[in-house]
Amino acid sequence: MKMKTILLIILLAISLYCFAEETAQDSTVTQPKITFLELGSTTCIPCKQMEKVLESVREKYGNQIEVIFYDLKEEKEMAKKYRIKMIPTQVFLDENGVEIHRHVGFYPEELIDKFLQEQGLKIVSNLKEE
Repeated sequence: MKMKTILLIILLAISLYCFAEETAQDSTVTQPKITFLELGSTTCIPCKQMEKVLESVREKYGNQIEVIFYDLKEEKEMAKKYRIKMIPTQVFLDENGVEIHRHVGFYPEELIDKFLQEQGLKIVSNLKEE
């Protein structure tokens, strides 16, 4: 009987330790510092040119940034929400969802990098050019 009690206590302790460890890891998951919204269309030429830029930014900055593309032909409510007059439009939000920057038209990656680094983001992955 004592052996069963001891085993039960050990199993309980191990379970609590694993739960605490998992909870600690969950709390270290970071929310992106910046959300980068690309509002455009899959048929507009400058929007298509932005696709490579979006992917590169996503890979270079990792979990510091969330990059989201909205096709405004499909998601018309986003055009209203963000008051889009022309496409493509890039909207940058801080971690609280507050707009901190906006650009209309093709946005060169070098200028996006400059802006993001001014906001404190660091490049975590350098992509090799093909």
